[in-house]
Amino acid sequence: MSTPPQAPREPYEHTEHGVVRPDPYHWMRNTEDPRLLAHLEAERLWYDTASGHLNSLVETLQSEMLGRVPTTDRTVSWQLHGCSYYTVMPAGREHPQLVREKHDSEGVEVLLDVNDLADDSGYVELGLEVVSPDGRLLAYSVDRTGDEVYELRFRDLATGADLPEVAPRTYYGGAWSRGSDHFFYTVHDEAYRPFQVWRHALGTPVADDVLVLEEQDERFELNLRATRSGALVVVWAESRDTREVWVVDAADPTALPLSVGGRRGGVEYHAEHVVLADGSEVLLVVTNDGAEEFRLARCPVPRGAHLDHTAWSPARAERPHERLERVDGFAGHAVLSYRSETEHRLRVLPLDDLDGEGLVISSAFACGGVHIGPNAEYDAVAVTVEDESYVEPPAWSAVDLVSGERTELLRRESPGHDASSYVCEARTFPAPDGTAVPVTLVRHRDTALDGSAPALLYGYGAYEAVYPDQEWDPALPALLDRGVVYAHAHVRGGGEGGRRWWLEGRLEQKQNSFGDYAAVADGLASGLVDGDRIATRGLSAGGLLQGAVFSQRPDRWRAVVAEVPFVDVVSTMLDASIPLTVTEWDEWGDPHRRADFDWMRAYSPYDNPPDGPRPDLLVTGALHDPRVLVFEPAKWVARLRETDPGWSPRCLFRVETGAGAHVGPAGRFAHLGYEAEVYAWVLDRLDCSVVE
Repeated sequence: MSTPPQAPREPYEHTEHGVVRPDPYHWMRNTEDPRLLAHLEAERLWYDTASGHLNSLVETLQSEMLGRVPTTDRTVSWQLHGCSYYTVMPAGREHPQLVREKHDSEGVEVLLDVNDLADDSGYVELGLEVVSPDGRLLAYSVDRTGDEVYELRFRDLATGADLPEVAPRTYYGGAWSRGSDHFFYTVHDEAYRPFQVWRHALGTPVADDVLVLEEQDERFELNLRATRSGALVVVWAESRDTREVWVVDAADPTALPLSVGGRRGGVEYHAEHVVLADGSEVLLVVTNDGAEEFRLARCPVPRGAHLDHTAWSPARAERPHERLERVDGFAGHAVLSYRSETEHRLRVLPLDDLDGEGLVISSAFACGGVHIGPNAEYDAVAVTVEDESYVEPPAWSAVDLVSGERTELLRRESPGHDASSYVCEARTFPAPDGTAVPVTLVRHRDTALDGSAPALLYGYGAYEAVYPDQEWDPALPALLDRGVVYAHAHVRGGGEGGRRWWLEGRLEQKQNSFGDYAAVADGLASGLVDGDRIATRGLSAGGLLQGAVFSQRPDRWRAVVAEVPFVDVVSTMLDASIPLTVTEWDEWGDPHRRADFDWMRAYSPYDNPPDGPRPDLLVTGALHDPRVLVFEPAKWVARLRETDPGWSPRCLFRVETGAGAHVGPAGRFAHLGYEAEVYAWVLDRLDCSVVE
């Protein structure tokens, strides 16, 4: 192709609140229209053509990235009922194996090899893999297209054969009954909302499965898990700011689920089961009820009747500078996960002193985080934790629950990688309203912050999430080794600063996310990096961030990477039939209301193409993506091409027209190949494709 494709235009107008919005690419919303697939294929051909000169660089980058991935790899093991479980990545394979070693015998059992599950599409992703309490069965689910519709199966681990019963449409979340004879799972509707919990009796047809709970309110999604104690199955319904929790006696799986605290608008809570020293049982509840950054409460286990919040009693008061995220229960101790000063930490507390200081576990790495690792045994005397940072591969340690002593268990290998060659540091820059916005800077030790180096800025800023959360990425050194400064902007809307940080970057305050991001870029350009060579990247809600700053500050960027971007904000949030729309109204707003419509329309990238010169743009999408439907990036690209034909060749749309997911290809090699493509494009735009 010598020119980019031009999408057909058809007259169409939206009218809301007396405002008319022309939308000539509305026809793309019909994903069954053969014109759409033809157009997407043309866009992919243009991408392949226009980026063909980068093929050699892509190969070089992928080789470097793969060089930092060990030939074989494994995770730390977790103990359960006399066995050790872990996953192994075999040499030369895309996907892992689930492995078991029995403590009373020698040898290793391969319980599940994900490589064997792939079909002709080449795509395979596990939704869940849960071993039954008696160790005889494995429940696992598989997606082979990237649309997050998982087929649930049950494997007899003695024979390696799958049982005949198959649930064809399931979602994330699953739990066994204590007797290993029933399995609970979730099902999503046509809008991809998990709205039902079902119970399957092993050895019976799936058609006879029993509906346990159905959520009628379209703002809420259902999920479930088993407690570590094995006593309960926990089911919860959650919207963006409200949650209700039920429990089912795992020893009596046919019992009705009983509510732990009812449902109150704006109140969230989680529940974890523990057994106290005197043999009594209690639920530990993490809640924002009267505590913006959450507190810990106690609740009796409901037996025979629903409970409401009046059954709760205080256990640990809110710490205003600590966002309490979760509690994990063990025999004699609770482990709290919390965020403070943007850093993720853990706190170990005796069950008889939950309001005390306990033992604080901070990351062993600079600008790193520590999270609770795989811990399946309730009676454990030590807890496995995982340390990780932008330049340090994961390391797992056992932390004694009494003394706090740490013993390293496993450190992921990264051949040829020397973490001491890189520097991580934290800075802040003032937002337009004066708020200090944190940013983490990662660079090669030889790259100076003197205004001469190019930079890649990354951001997300939604759902109170931290994405990525101080994670090791074997692709990143390929960027750093070429003198690029990597900057992760922790803008409002995310969770880096706790619940307050999210509240100040959602709904009518969403513009704060965009203002924060531009302020970080401007701050970096004021003497730290080369202001004429700043690229920016983000995915999904982070793709919206890229679309907004592309429109609002096109002068700031040399290049923009908007991955699966949510950019047709108003039209999508008006259509309740689209996956995630109704459940997202509490995050973005409901444009059926005039005030919401006005603030969303003010920043929606599709409704606000930029004025003046534009930077180069790389957009990604996937035909089977259920989170950001492919017509969103397709419409946006078409609109941008139409509004600036001369710039149009500098816009590329890398779309997956076959199997492919929201976050790109599955498999370690395929995903690093994707990262190599993105990095090659960025490095080419920043004029720094050669290792310094």
